Parts: sequence; C-alpha cells; structure tokens
Amino acid sequence: MKTETKWQEEIAFLNDIMRRTEMSHSIKWGIDVYTYNGQNIVGICGFKNYVGLWFYNGVFMSDPESVFFNAQENKTKALRQWRFSGMNEINDALVLTYIKEAIQNEKEGKRWVPEKSGELEISGLLANALKENDKLNEAFEQLSNSKQKEYLEHVNSAKREETQIARLEKIKPMIMEGKGLNDKYIKK
Repeated sequence: MKTETKWQEEIAFLNDIMRRTEMSHSIKWGIDVYTYNGQNIVGICGFKNYVGLWFYNGVFMSDPESVFFNAQENKTKALRQWRFSGMNEINDALVLTYIKEAIQNEKEGKRWVPEKSGELEISGLLANALKENDKLNEAFEQLSNSKQKEYLEHVNSAKREETQIARLEKIKPMIMEGKGLNDKYIKK
C-alpha cells in the first residue's frame, strides 16, 4: 500500500482539525502545510509507519504531554514531530490545543533564526591544495561559504588519507567550474 493512501483517513482528519483554526492551507514540498501570516506553522505527512504533524517552531512549545520527537538530534534545531500510528491515537482536542499554542507562539514572534556560521577555517589536505594552486584557490574563494563548507567537510570527513586524496582530486574540477558539491541534485 502506498504511503499516500495508507494514511488517507488520518490525514483527512488532521486537515479537518487544521481548518478549525485561523491558519491558511497550502501544499509545500508535496505535503499539506498550514501557515499563519505567511509563516509555516504545521505540516502533515504520512510515512511508512506513522502519520506525523511537523511543528516548524516546535522547539518553543511547552509539550505538556511529551508527544514530540526531534527527528535528527543535534541536526534539527526547531522542527518537532508528533507521530500517530492510527486514528485511535489522534485526540482532536489535544491536537487543537497544541496548534493554538503554535499559532500563539508565531503571534509572539517566537521563531527559530538560524545561526550565522563564523569564519570558515580551511584545514587539512584541502588547505594544502589551495596554497599550492593559485587558480584553485581563486575559484574556491568565489564559492559561497556554504559551498566551501560542503567541500571542506567532504574531504576532511574521510578517515583514511587515501580517501581524502581521492575526494580532493574528484572535487578539484568542480571547484574550478564554480560548482558546489551538491549542485547536481538541484532541480532546475
């Protein structure tokens, strides 16, 4: 059974709860997303084993029933998930209480703002390669900080020096072309 059809009843019920609020509905990233004044508040998405509510600024919520999951500890900063494995787990009054708190938090301006990363410290084999090749260094300097960081982490995350060298050789032409490590995944 496809994920989309497996949770059809639960998603419809959660959408009905959302419609009882002052939020606006839209489809973003292929899922139902509810916004308040243009800001994402909550999303609804079905997965293999559960249907979930994504609270985009859930980190600021009180979570009195301890229902939230942080999908990726130490990576996900603000997003919190509430997971349901069936209709019997969805308490509409409780869901509405959480939604109202999320809307109130938005009204109060409680919103996660990503931290700006500081100066990037280039180290290891990549630093050596940039020192030895002025053209490579110039091309690298033209890249955005995020692309520079991707390349640095890609090379330095390899445990073996042989792997670091292989990765460095593979990325040199990409840097010279002004491409980011993950540009091939960007849809045009």
